[in-house]
Amino acid sequence: MNHATSFRPPLPEDGAQVHQLVSECPPLDQNSVYCNLLQCSHFRDTSVAVDMGDRLVGFISGYLIPDRPDTLFIWQVAVHEQARGLGLASRMLLEILRRPQCAKVSYLETSITADNQASWGLFKRLADRLDTNTQDSTLFDRDRHFRGQHDTECLVKIGPFNNAQVIEAS
Repeated sequence: MNHATSFRPPLPEDGAQVHQLVSECPPLDQNSVYCNLLQCSHFRDTSVAVDMGDRLVGFISGYLIPDRPDTLFIWQVAVHEQARGLGLASRMLLEILRRPQCAKVSYLETSITADNQASWGLFKRLADRLDTNTQDSTLFDRDRHFRGQHDTECLVKIGPFNNAQVIEAS
């Protein structure tokens, strides 16, 4: 199989494909197609799509936190089964952090459930590559916020780091 990949900002036309990709990547929460369309348009500068041939095999949605423009929040990371083991998730994160829109970012945040070992590993490896710290705390509690319908989401904060560290890690 040809593993040639291309990284790019997503387009609104990618929304339905993103929705399909996320549905094929358990345990990710599936958002509406409309939400994915917004991710691919409003947040395209801080999100990334990865194609392998004519298939979308990777997607990360993220955004700059409005009252903390030095912080990039990573909403969701999806890598199709056929593209796993190629380091795509790490490469996608660094692709976003290298963009001009993230030049002043010194912190990255995300939320992860306790049992999502793949995500914990991904973000701990990123912190190691950036030679920086991680902190975690409860963001949304299972009972208090989700009324028992979803596992607790832990907030993971990585940083501080600077653009030079991002370039060196790439």
